[in-house]
Amino acid sequence: MKYEAIVFDWDGTLVDSTQRIVESMQCAAQEAQLGYRSAHEIQQIIGLGLPEAIEVLWADVAAGSARNDQMRRLYNEHFLAEVRPAVNFFPYARQLLTGLGESGFDLAVATGKSRKGLDRAFRELKAGHFFRDSRCADETRSKPHPLMLNELAESLGLAVESMLMIGDTDFDLNMAKNAGMDCVALSHGAHSIEKLSACGPLDIFANLEDFHKWLN
Repeated sequence: MKYEAIVFDWDGTLVDSTQRIVESMQCAAQEAQLGYRSAHEIQQIIGLGLPEAIEVLWADVAAGSARNDQMRRLYNEHFLAEVRPAVNFFPYARQLLTGLGESGFDLAVATGKSRKGLDRAFRELKAGHFFRDSRCADETRSKPHPLMLNELAESLGLAVESMLMIGDTDFDLNMAKNAGMDCVALSHGAHSIEKLSACGPLDIFANLEDFHKWLN
């Protein structure tokens, strides 16, 4: 089946940001005097909206609470600190997006980032022009709820069956399944191949170039 649109997750799929997310969350937790969480534990929540991610990591810091808001603020401050690891596209990402656009695909982003965070990333990487539309966790429902994808399908004027979701976490893949959309996975991000396989994607790729070859 020929897809008309491809929806990308952002962190861990197109950009190599896992280490920066982990370090920022750990530093924020220390400053907020919350319990230590390992890199592995934090990687498991990448893809969720930030309030939901914090609540999963610290069950007593409920989304919407003052302590959750404090943790969000501290996380954002640490994420933007210049001492953190740089966030760049994964190898081949820019070539992939350029090639897909030239081939006539509509491209979109569905991310757990905030709108402010995604717009900043678009500016820093000069990437916004690649995408016809995007949805962020703070303007719709967090993954794995399908609302992001349903809204993108409506915006693009397409049926979900003609769209393909690509992500690096089970949140991405389960969101696609909940929307009735095909999905594939990348193993270079936050979640293990075993965890991705359990979601039943069409395929799992080691890198973006392999995905492009499969799509062609």
